[in-house]
Order: sequence, then structure tokens, then C-alpha cells
Amino acid sequence: MIGNPLGRRSGGSRYLYEPFDSAHARIEGLERVLDERWAALERSLAQLDQSVERLERRLWLMVFGVAAALVSQLVAAVLAGRIDLIAGG
Repeated sequence: MIGNPLGRRSGGSRYLYEPFDSAHARIEGLERVLDERWAALERSLAQLDQSVERLERRLWLMVFGVAAALVSQLVAAVLAGRIDLIAGG
């Protein structure tokens, strides 16, 4: 019998000498799946956060637009003489 360079016993199946730990492999697989799901969840949350920020900007733009329209109508009414800002005069 010639010496094995890997230091294993020769003859027979390697599974007779090196038991396969299926529970450990299953746990590693589940951890990888969990990591991928976590990464996907983080990406989804980042996209949701960006959408909320865009919506918030649009909302503020709308609020300022309405305020500007009201102020412009007030100025137009004052310039047309319909509203007298100096009371009692």
C-alpha cells in the first residue's frame, strides 16, 4: 500500500471515515437565505424611504404653491383697490 499524500485512509468510501454533518450544512444554507432576505428587505426599505422623501418634497411644493397663490391674489386685490389696508382713513 502506497502512502496517501492527503493523509486519508485508502480503500472504501470517504464517508465511512468523514461523516457528513447535514445539520450544520442545513444551518449554513438557512443563514445564507436569511442574509439574502435581509439584504432584499434593506433594499426595499431604502426604496420606500426615497419614495417618502420625494412625496414629502412634492407636498411641501404644493403647500408653498397654494400659499403663493393666496398671497398673489391678496396683492392683486390690494392693487385693484378692492381691499383697503389702512382702516379708518
